[in-house]
Amino acid sequence: MDLSFLDEKGISTAEGIGYTGGEEKYISALQRFFKGYENNRDLIKDLLSTSDTEGYCVRVHSLKSNAKMIGADGLALAFEELENASRNYDITAMKEKTGPALDLYAEVIETIRPIGEMEPVKAAGEIGAEEATLIADKLLEALDDFDDELSAELVGKLKGYPFRLTQKEMLREAEEKIADFMYDEAAELIKAVKPSIE
Repeated sequence: MDLSFLDEKGISTAEGIGYTGGEEKYISALQRFFKGYENNRDLIKDLLSTSDTEGYCVRVHSLKSNAKMIGADGLALAFEELENASRNYDITAMKEKTGPALDLYAEVIETIRPIGEMEPVKAAGEIGAEEATLIADKLLEALDDFDDELSAELVGKLKGYPFRLTQKEMLREAEEKIADFMYDEAAELIKAVKPSIE
């Protein structure tokens, strides 16, 4: 598929494909990013209007990771500024910078609209939330039983779920812990990843 129109608008497809692990997975990530737009935009406005700095921080952090994952670096940077402002409880900066960041968010959504409105693409090897939850539960049991072979197999399967960058890093770390027979540490990482399956 010709994705050059994204690069022309400042979205790095090479970066996005690198982060997601292939063109199909990248297109799937773009579609999920597109689908979540209205809900995320409205939620950010609501959280700002109620000065819920904690909830706001969590949401813009998540969007920063997602924007980075699709290669929208300018948008990722804008969300990072919002994240830093909310971490510092700087309501003034949050109010000043939210509007421009949401305008940029809208521009990115318009750019990816042709992909967002296509038939949903499910990448080969990609798993859904229900399957991912079952695998995570089985993985925690396998870790509890010190079963390194089954644990390694299950963490490999769990990587088929389209996690954000932060969770992908945690899964990689869990994989390393399993290889080093550090089952408790691996289990803690899986427990931290599991709530982001939605």
